[in-house]
Amino acid sequence: LATGPRQNNSIFYEIRTYDIKPAKMKEFLEMVNKNIHFRTAHSDLVGFWYTELGEMNKVFHIWKYDNFAHRTAVRHALANDKDWQGKFISLALPLIEKQHNEVAYLVPWCQLGKPPKEGGVYEWVTFQMKPGGPALWGEAFRGAINAHINTGYTKLIGVFHTEYGLLNTVHVLWWNESPDHRAAGRHSAHEDARVVAAVRNSVRFLDSQQNALLIPLQCSPLK
Repeated sequence: LATGPRQNNSIFYEIRTYDIKPAKMKEFLEMVNKNIHFRTAHSDLVGFWYTELGEMNKVFHIWKYDNFAHRTAVRHALANDKDWQGKFISLALPLIEKQHNEVAYLVPWCQLGKPPKEGGVYEWVTFQMKPGGPALWGEAFRGAINAHINTGYTKLIGVFHTEYGLLNTVHVLWWNESPDHRAAGRHSAHEDARVVAAVRNSVRFLDSQQNALLIPLQCSPLK
């Protein structure tokens, strides 16, 4: 009850979320920045972030694949990559409390974007929609997203709809110049009649939502 319109190709994104032991976050991030090149030698990293606000001691990273055969080949290669296994995996696993992954597609009306400059912050918003998929709520959800874009205070990076993991989930990644810039923009949006109307139309299909303020790692392509 979730599958719906997506990009007109086989490209998908694997969204990985790790819970890191609180006392080990600094060590984990340093290890990623130092050794992620062993991993990116095999497939494209979209971005790598840690949470500043929201659920703490989490990291988010997104990987791009051409199709499922591509992912299978990459996972096989990684299992046999002695540098990746010995210099990262064996050292990182004791620092991780929990791992979670999802497969998601970009919705058909969204292209993966880039921030206008480096040095900002990202907001990761997860919407749990009612069963039925984009055929039920897609147009209303798009209207709410576009209403926020039209205010001009924030930059849309991507809208991802899950195919594996918790279904009927949509993740929206935004970029803002700073937390204060985001706060001021949100305040203005709440008083914008266009935004209020679009959100009221979309929220009919919403079960829950959650957000986090993310800081990109030095190694992240999206900074």
